[in-house]
Amino acid sequence: MQLVVARIGRAHGIKGEVTVEVRTDEPELRLGPGAVLATDPAGVGPLTIETGRVHSGRLLLRFEGVKDRTGAEALRNTLLIAEIDPEELPEGEDEYYDHQLMDLDVVTVDGAEVGRITEISHLPSQDLFIVERPDGSEVMIPFVEEIVVEIDLEEQKAVVAPPPGLIDDQAEIASSREES
Repeated sequence: MQLVVARIGRAHGIKGEVTVEVRTDEPELRLGPGAVLATDPAGVGPLTIETGRVHSGRLLLRFEGVKDRTGAEALRNTLLIAEIDPEELPEGEDEYYDHQLMDLDVVTVDGAEVGRITEISHLPSQDLFIVERPDGSEVMIPFVEEIVVEIDLEEQKAVVAPPPGLIDDQAEIASSREES
């Protein structure tokens, strides 16, 4: 299975380094020296990471064969794609990869259908499930243990205990916007 693990940003300096927008929870595993990554667009890659370092809170990478700013700038906006075993699990007990959570059915603790996870939004304070309801509207559910009480990968479902108003208020807001 192929997963996007980063997006190349602008060139940094004159020796071929680039900034990257990390899109993986395990950059030290996926973006380490020697890693060979497919790319989108495909014609740019594959790229092999030569070196990596953190500078002012930003990950900088240098790829084999890219020795100057011009070469680095030509890579801008390229997606870096890693080959992942679909059965691979994160090391933490209650941790999940995004691809494991996508398309899970979301139900409340009393069994009421909420919808299906269509996207996971990674925010600074917490992650959000973007859930498509059966009527086509969307609801955002914070991925915190007080609300998402169980993830059952075998049953392909996420069980939620939403506080009052979390699910109903969002549906009402969305329908009132559609009516306006």
